[in-house]
Amino acid sequence: MIYRLWYWPSIPGRGEFVRLSMEAAGIPYEDSAREQGVSAMIADMGSRKRRGPFAPPYLVLPDDRAIAQTGNILLYLGDTHGLAPADPADRLWVHQVQLTVADMIAEVHQAHHPCGVGAYYEQQKSEAARFAAEFRAQRMPKYLGWFEKTLGEDEWIGGATWSYADCSLFQLIEGLRYMFPDRMMALEPLIPALVALHDRVAALPGIAAYGESKRRTPFNEDGIFRHYPELDGTE
Repeated sequence: MIYRLWYWPSIPGRGEFVRLSMEAAGIPYEDSAREQGVSAMIADMGSRKRRGPFAPPYLVLPDDRAIAQTGNILLYLGDTHGLAPADPADRLWVHQVQLTVADMIAEVHQAHHPCGVGAYYEQQKSEAARFAAEFRAQRMPKYLGWFEKTLGEDEWIGGATWSYADCSLFQLIEGLRYMFPDRMMALEPLIPALVALHDRVAALPGIAAYGESKRRTPFNEDGIFRHYPELDGTE
């Protein structure tokens, strides 16, 4: 069984959260837009008249059903491939953490596009500077502190083994280090459990192999996590 994952081929973006869990679990998939091109993705989306995706990423199952939204895709993979705990309460908890990651990602994007997604960063730099300053000072400690508190002394978010939410937290830390290196250097001593979780995920065989491959797209200034030095700071 091979899934088809459709997402923009030139950025990690939201699709990378799906890729990481599939790579960690060794789930076969085709990164379809990278292999067939963006025009093929647009055509595939257009062919799905009802219950189709609003936007990438979306995962096409072997029966040609399409599941969209990062959290929804990961919920499906968690249920189908054991990437979430068996206990229903723990499973809901893992998904709650994943949705909180999604909330933070939305604010990450606003840090460089606070006024409009259709306008260039250069058209909203002053507004971005104000938003990023508040995000660094207030929102980053609040989110990361909550993740740290919920992890506590546990090795993994959901129990005895890793889940898709752990992979997403790994990517969140990676992206924040790229986007706000100075701020993360100041914050990381306050979140040692979360940093240790990041390192455990990085050491998973599937993640380590993926990170060393050409399939792992580097962060860049077209994606969600963008490094503009003027938006970074220690506070």
